[in-house]
Amino acid sequence: MAVSVKDVAALAGVSVGTVSNVMNQPAKVSVQTVQRVQAAIEQLGFVRNDAARQLRAGRSRAIGLIVLDVRNPFFTELARGAEDRASESGHSLILGNSDERTDREATYLDLFDEQRMHGILISPHGDITARLQRLRDRGIPVVLVDRTSPDDSFSSVSVDDVAGGSLAVVHLIEQGRRRIAFVGGPRSIRQVTDRLEGARRVVAEHPDVRLETIETRALSVVEGRAAGVAILERPVAERPDAVFAANDLIAMGVLQALNMQGSLHVPRDIALIGYDDIDFASAAVVPLSSIRQPSRTIGATAVEILLAEADDANTAPRHIVFQPELIVRESTAG
Repeated sequence: MAVSVKDVAALAGVSVGTVSNVMNQPAKVSVQTVQRVQAAIEQLGFVRNDAARQLRAGRSRAIGLIVLDVRNPFFTELARGAEDRASESGHSLILGNSDERTDREATYLDLFDEQRMHGILISPHGDITARLQRLRDRGIPVVLVDRTSPDDSFSSVSVDDVAGGSLAVVHLIEQGRRRIAFVGGPRSIRQVTDRLEGARRVVAEHPDVRLETIETRALSVVEGRAAGVAILERPVAERPDAVFAANDLIAMGVLQALNMQGSLHVPRDIALIGYDDIDFASAAVVPLSSIRQPSRTIGATAVEILLAEADDANTAPRHIVFQPELIVRESTAG
């Protein structure tokens, strides 16, 4: 038979309420009583029923995080930042990977709703404002990560990706590049379109610079490699002299393809810059230049805002936008 709180109280010689205070608000109980109750818990092997407690409270101590692609180290670092901050406040973090699929995203949202999450952090795939509004109406706060709210109705923590795209292309132009290819996709991902928009704004101010786009089906190494092969198949005179990849995984795939041709040199023949500055960027065969995002800080800041909104549903939405940073390595300035 399972050990109950009453059993612990009886062995310790205290009331059930005192046992509850020891577990939830120990500062209200004397040190001697805390020690006596903890000894009884250990002797009986009592395990608290958090599920029942959470049902009574109407909300769990878990925070849900849904990312676009858990294989992307950027989201791994973001999750670590979120988990560290959640743990500091006595919460746990449950990670869901939408894999850039709306059906999987919806499944996780339903699951987190059923589990009465303390709140949800999400990097949404497309515009799901109406779905998120229903969650908030049910008392579950939502904060967007690496994405801004279309109508500013939800708090968000993001990076200025338009500025990041501009940084990347300005750097390439300063290195003397004039035929630039933007590689990334799908365009349904807001971050991709924002980075491309930043690139276009810079090129619009330089009539001697040409920008082409090579869209990919995903932000992965495999898709980047396919784009790199397609570039190599062109006549030499028709190849770009620089590639701006929408993220570092795409850039690494492009680099792999370019390295297949022994006579082609990065950056002499084609300069290459990525985005996110994941750990692998500096460890690539040719260390990658990249646009750095403060991934861990984004995750931690999002949890901070979420906890505030969970405590007060009337808290006004906040929109934190971090500025990206250019990191120059051998792939553009070797």
